[in-house]
Amino acid sequence: MKDVRDDAGGFASALAVIGGEWKAQILAELHVAPRRFGALRRRLPGIGEQMLLQRLREMEADGLVHREVLPALPPRVIYSLTDIAASLNAAVLAMSEWGRRYQAWSRSRQPTVAAAADALPEEGAGPSEREEGPAP
Repeated sequence: MKDVRDDAGGFASALAVIGGEWKAQILAELHVAPRRFGALRRRLPGIGEQMLLQRLREMEADGLVHREVLPALPPRVIYSLTDIAASLNAAVLAMSEWGRRYQAWSRSRQPTVAAAADALPEEGAGPSEREEGPAP
């Protein structure tokens, strides 16, 4: 496996572009179809209007999202993926699949982690006799 440190910024650059909160979800939605702002917001429950607008602006500045203003009153805006962003889909899907596998693996370890935590001395408890030895 290639060492990430030898990546000359490629991996770090990719994460910098898609690593912000909501960006992967926005990419996924726009991969399905171009969408207007309101439709995107409805498809992404939990995202605020300002956050969505900020992320779309960042992604437009990074060349991932194309913003088309349609000649209408009031103006209508449609967001779509650029070709370079569409090429990210395979990578994002692979990372999503890895994330699901990691979540399953992590959940399978929970009993082990919980048992290890139970074996630790309680916080604030002093050293046991066994650790100090018998009292003189």
